[in-house]
Amino acid sequence: MSARKKPNILLITADQHRGDCFGFEGRNISTPHLDRMASKGTRFSTCITPCLVCAPARASILTGLLPLTHGVADNGIDLDEEIGKSGFAGHLRQHGYRTGIIGKAHFSTYHTFEPTGRLEDRNSTAFQDGSWNGSYMGFDEVDLVLAGHNFFPSLEAPYGLHYEDWYERMGGSALDEAYIARVRPDAGAAQTHHSGLPPAYHNSTWVADRTISFLGRNTEEPFCLWTSFPDPHHPFDCPAPWSLLHAPENVDLPAHRKLDLDKRPWWHRASLEGTPEISNAFMKEFRAESSRVLTQTDEQLREMMANYYGMISLIDHNVGRILLALQEQGLHEDTIVIYTSDHGDLLGDHGLYLKGPTAYDGLLRVGMIAAGPGIPQGTIVNEPVSLLDLAATFYDYAGATQPNHIHSQSLRPLIESPVASRDFALNEWKLNPSRSGIGLDLRTVRTKTHRLSVDLISGDGELYDFSNDPYELENRWDDPQSQSVRADLMNMVHSRPDDYAPEQTPVGMA
Repeated sequence: MSARKKPNILLITADQHRGDCFGFEGRNISTPHLDRMASKGTRFSTCITPCLVCAPARASILTGLLPLTHGVADNGIDLDEEIGKSGFAGHLRQHGYRTGIIGKAHFSTYHTFEPTGRLEDRNSTAFQDGSWNGSYMGFDEVDLVLAGHNFFPSLEAPYGLHYEDWYERMGGSALDEAYIARVRPDAGAAQTHHSGLPPAYHNSTWVADRTISFLGRNTEEPFCLWTSFPDPHHPFDCPAPWSLLHAPENVDLPAHRKLDLDKRPWWHRASLEGTPEISNAFMKEFRAESSRVLTQTDEQLREMMANYYGMISLIDHNVGRILLALQEQGLHEDTIVIYTSDHGDLLGDHGLYLKGPTAYDGLLRVGMIAAGPGIPQGTIVNEPVSLLDLAATFYDYAGATQPNHIHSQSLRPLIESPVASRDFALNEWKLNPSRSGIGLDLRTVRTKTHRLSVDLISGDGELYDFSNDPYELENRWDDPQSQSVRADLMNMVHSRPDDYAPEQTPVGMA
């Protein structure tokens, strides 16, 4: 590290990138830049998301608080802006950092029942002109993609945010036509197609371009930048030629990909078969169709996974561009870089897809890689940690005082000491009936060897022993020989601080 006293911090996130979908995890996927980053740094093999869906997880990353404390207990609930401003961006700004966020934020709801006037609400005229770039939730500088998931045609001014404004100026409807065009016939896989949108106009490229521009403007004072790629979130619409990088016949299918609902807690079936409770007819139909996937054949699943892999490889390529820019700007020796995702994707595990209240490891676990000054090379940390630990980690490396009220714990001791340890990490989701017609108070605890999930309303649950059951096939919740372990894990669930926020009414869907 150079004479700079405070390190730069660059957090790079994807949306819905599974923890095992990296080359270094042994999957047949091309991620050369992230593989190299892992070899040059430290990776966490048991990092979990604090919530199984986007908005609560992202609010936890920002604030260092569990979802039921910062108040975003489910998608469709807006993060209170005062709580957001007290997160790591606002706190580090008070300690001399230039803070920025580029890409997908999702601190507020963008599919709302009525216009809320919030920045990320697609029903509000959020984008007034191209000169506005912050501040927002404690970030000095913002350059945002509204959603980045192409379920709908691009938004026209004055709707949308920075990427949408740029996209319209670059061609708009003509680019939409290219996106819709199939460069290869569909194989019938759900929510999957080979997009004809030129990669130069894709939001993954745009996010990297804007990140590189930010780095070029901030070479003197310490910065904390959150670079947030919207992919590989569904729909699986990777642009060619990246969509063709992984041949479907070479994709490594899940070892267990059959529905086995009779062996699972009641809510697994109910979440698949229930009807979303939304008064808005359009949103109700959209929720029912977009957040669930019918059983796929192996051929269809291979096509879906190959496209998903392509989306990740395009992100990897752009991460490589960003890391190269750090070197070219002379910032690499002063910058701590962390790559992770807000949550994973079920991707066919147990016959399930996308995400839902089924906390299998493919959805719960995310990859996390840290590299930079003072971070050991080629090290793997196996202790259970959480994304909400990022805030305290940033404060630790920045030499900033840590707020007393946060749940976040610094990862630095685990990075620097081979004897440091953690017992467990927590995940929670107050599931609103708008998703699938059921309400849950779902709590999950992950240790190095076990995962327990329980609905505190009904008292039903599931328990898996990874040491003997790596694919989570045998639910040991009622197993007489597992009751001692179950009691220990339930104590971990109930160790959560009693600092719950008042329950909030959803303002929309996501």
